Amino acid sequence: MNVFKNPSIITITCPKRLAPWLEWEVKESGFEIEDSFITGLRIMGTVNDCIRLNLNLRCASQVLYSLKSFSAGNADDIYRQVIDFPWEEIIPESGYFSITSNVNNSTINNSMFANLRVKDGIVDRLRNKYGVRPETGSQLTGTVIHLFWKNEDAELFIDTTGDSLARHGYRKIPGQAPMLEGLAAATIFATRWDKVSPFINPMCGSGTVAIEAAMIATNRRPGLFRTNYAFMHLREYDENIYLKEDSLLEDQIIEVPGLRIIASDYSEKAVGNAKKNAVAAGVSKLIEFKICDFAETEIPETPGVIYFNPEYGERLGEINELEQTYARIGDFLKQKCGGYYGYVFTGNLELAKKIGLKAKRRIEFYTSTIDSRLLEYELYAGTRQQ
Repeated sequence: MNVFKNPSIITITCPKRLAPWLEWEVKESGFEIEDSFITGLRIMGTVNDCIRLNLNLRCASQVLYSLKSFSAGNADDIYRQVIDFPWEEIIPESGYFSITSNVNNSTINNSMFANLRVKDGIVDRLRNKYGVRPETGSQLTGTVIHLFWKNEDAELFIDTTGDSLARHGYRKIPGQAPMLEGLAAATIFATRWDKVSPFINPMCGSGTVAIEAAMIATNRRPGLFRTNYAFMHLREYDENIYLKEDSLLEDQIIEVPGLRIIASDYSEKAVGNAKKNAVAAGVSKLIEFKICDFAETEIPETPGVIYFNPEYGERLGEINELEQTYARIGDFLKQKCGGYYGYVFTGNLELAKKIGLKAKRRIEFYTSTIDSRLLEYELYAGTRQQ
């Protein structure tokens, strides 16, 4: 079994409500979607295809290559199916592996027990083949095997990713209540930004949204910042294929003459951290950072997009103060941003009412477990009739 050459079903997962933008990314990469669902999609391909996907996708979490589907009523059924699989063709003799799972079965009240049975099956199989017990653990730094088990339907995958792709790897100083990089990218995809006109990000915090905007505009992919993936620890891994895909990441970076991305925050510390993150992402020269109140942020005459991600009371800030802040955001958008499309990402729709503008679109997202919206405002220059 050579998983690098033999096609199988590939399941690409993502955080809830990011699937439409993940689907767009996968199609842009030249793949045909077989099926999609609320937290991901399925395509056909090899683990070599998984290499390209892992290096290029912004909105994904894991890229899973299917090995085997079967019925399992209990954990012993899982063990029997696992020990019967030729893991010696997947995991190197001296390899380290770990187990992850998504389990919903009435006989299991702790998914770690299902993980243990998968691990036991693999260990027993490899010990019989190699004569030594393989090394295992919880760190996703080697081969990763994933179990999906719902009711009696079970499936074993190679998780070709390891640590989640939703963290893009450049952010060294996250700041307070940071937005996940994959979510930030998806929300930018959801805007009407053309990747050429100005992108303004007041209240920028640790800079994630502005940095993702700069990366998207110049076609910088997350694979630029990561050097270890789970696919690297499989038997038959060919480093030359990875190096070829990796070199393409540099080749496909583009320049955007005249691009202006402006990020501001009243906190000197936040702007300092954002600058450091931008340096790590290789886009520090593309972003104009300012220390100021959001209402003093420069708004270029050429219309573009202005994007706010204010606090919304779940983790930071007092509601009364935030009501005033949201009202000021509305005033700023009305008075200073004519001709722009304005966006406010928030997990508090009651606070959003204080903006005092009617949203043209309300795009659904989740941040962690918080039901959130990206609110779009069309900001007319002069009267609407003009």
